[in-house]
This record gives sequence, C-alpha cells and structure tokens, in this order.
Amino acid sequence: MYKSILKHLLLLIGLIAGFTHADEFKLKSNNIAHGVFMEKTFEFQGFGCSGENKTPQLSWSGAPTGTKAYAIMAYDPDAPTGSGWWHWQVVNIPAEVTSISSSDGKFDYKDVINVTNDYGQKGFGGACPPQGDGAHRYQFTVYALSKKLELPADASGALTGYMVKANSLASSTIEALYKR
Repeated sequence: MYKSILKHLLLLIGLIAGFTHADEFKLKSNNIAHGVFMEKTFEFQGFGCSGENKTPQLSWSGAPTGTKAYAIMAYDPDAPTGSGWWHWQVVNIPAEVTSISSSDGKFDYKDVINVTNDYGQKGFGGACPPQGDGAHRYQFTVYALSKKLELPADASGALTGYMVKANSLASSTIEALYKR
C-alpha cells in the first residue's frame, strides 16, 4: 500500500514539475535557428557587406509574472575587437508585444529606446564578419524586464547590457551563425 501511495505521489510531483516548465520563457524564430547559418538577408549593408540588413523574425512566450517590458539584443562575441560587437539593443518594448517581424529593427513605441549599435546607427546592424574570418556566433536574446529602464540618450552598449541584465526576470537566446 505504501509503495502505491509513494508511486502516485512521485507521479504527482512529476506532473507538477512538468507544469512549472510549461511556462518557461522561450524565444523562437521562423528564419533563424540555434547553431544554423543565417541567410544573407541578415547581413549588414556597408563596411564591405552587401546584405539586406534585416532583423530576423522573433517571437517569445512564457514571460514571468511581473514582466513590465522587454529588451532585445544581438551580439557577436567573436568580433575581432576585444569586446565583441553590439548589433542591436532595444529596450522598453511594451509587455503586450510578444513578436516582431523581419524589419530594420527600429521600434516606434512610446518609451522604447533604440540604442546606437557598434556601427554607429540606431536600430539593427546585420552580421558583417571579416572576409575569411570563419563562422561568427550571433546571439539574439530577448529579456523580460522587471521595469522600464531609464537610460541616457547616448547610453553605451556596455551600460545598456548592464542595466538590462540587472533588471532581467528571464531571458532566452537563439545563437545563429554567419561567415563571409
């Protein structure tokens, strides 16, 4: 009898644990995938690159309770700079927005901050690794924020990253690849 009760209790615990993971914060895309090379559509236009400079489509779900806004960042840790390369940082996306289509990566919502990327532009700056440098990793991350952030108009990538991570409730990343 005790074995039967223990067995049912363990099944119940397993079901409860499964439901807890059902609300896990997840990022998806219909045109990039983890560990897969991106198309030229997502390549920068300039700096010797000739892509379309479009963002990938992104959608996210399972945001934790208390999410007040989102941030999206795209970062290349393999850029030969000593500090990587910020391709995109946008913060204070409204909590009711849970997807974006492929675009230039500029958001016009009230309170949204489009941070200047390492190309010196606001919005998205696509992949543009040096010719023959091999595959670079492009980390597209969405953060669920506990509050809308206040940043100076000329916030650096490092300051933005710090503030986003300090106020993040959850995050999810797709790490796509690109080479020229």
